[in-house]
Amino acid sequence: MSLALLFSPQGSQVVGMGRDLADASSAAKAIYAAADAALGWAVSTVCWKGPADHLNDTRQTQPCLVATSLACLAALREGCTDAGTALAPAFAAGHSVGEYAAIAAAGALSTEDALTLVALRGSLMADVGRDGGMAAVIGLDRAVIEDVLRAIAPPGSMIVANDNAPGQVVISGTSEGLAAAHEPLRDAGAKRLIPLRVSGPFHSTAMAPVGEALAAAFEGVTWTNADPPIVSNVTAEPVCEAARIRELLARQVSSPVEWVASVQCMVDGGVDIFVECGPGTALTGMVRRIAPRAQTLNVSDPSTLQVAVAALKAAAQVPAQASA
Repeated sequence: MSLALLFSPQGSQVVGMGRDLADASSAAKAIYAAADAALGWAVSTVCWKGPADHLNDTRQTQPCLVATSLACLAALREGCTDAGTALAPAFAAGHSVGEYAAIAAAGALSTEDALTLVALRGSLMADVGRDGGMAAVIGLDRAVIEDVLRAIAPPGSMIVANDNAPGQVVISGTSEGLAAAHEPLRDAGAKRLIPLRVSGPFHSTAMAPVGEALAAAFEGVTWTNADPPIVSNVTAEPVCEAARIRELLARQVSSPVEWVASVQCMVDGGVDIFVECGPGTALTGMVRRIAPRAQTLNVSDPSTLQVAVAALKAAAQVPAQASA
């Protein structure tokens, strides 16, 4: 068994997330208490009670998602310990904001510092690049999409922001660019174009000032080398060195999320089980399309936690049974 931990992206949030898990797991509850204390506002209340419009404001969404993802991981670790099963991931990876949870999970940042930085990220992203947005393009290969976007005037007004799965690509850019891209993408064979409810053109060059501000903030916290390695959104390669993690994380906000290549990197590294920690199953759904032979699990509530712990315990026993 070789395991990778995954951490959920923005868009996964839902009012009530993590509440039942915190009731069932003292470790999960402690993460929410730490988040409330670190940020000075009731992260737990926004996660558990909303209201939805408050949770969906990226200023709250980002720290709430990271807190919930880390709470899910804490519950998983607690459950595996209670079951006598070691949780020893080969890699950690998070999609966009989820990368902050992955970095904390790998020990490169403390929980409190990860939450403080991601709260700053959410605030900065909400205030920069309001002229623009994002859209999911369904049923069209990335290369075709990039050819279409290169032909749109003005040049560079649109880019591929997230390469999520085969036939599922997100584009980002100016409002003018989004409008200009719609018909050419349809003509090229896109089945659907779905506007995303975001406050700006994330993972585009418009976010470069956010990356610069984050890089400055990164100087004020303690970083350590990651264990396990983190598969970077920017390069889709494993990284352990603290300085390199910090550099890539500053670039991440204005760079495409190379999720297809990231999953393939982990598969090539021997991973056969992916566990998504966080609300929903967005990433496990992507993994099934990228690596259909891999086993996928998620931890978002007590029932999925129970299933995941049982599956990991069973998988850990397979080599011993095979050699008996």
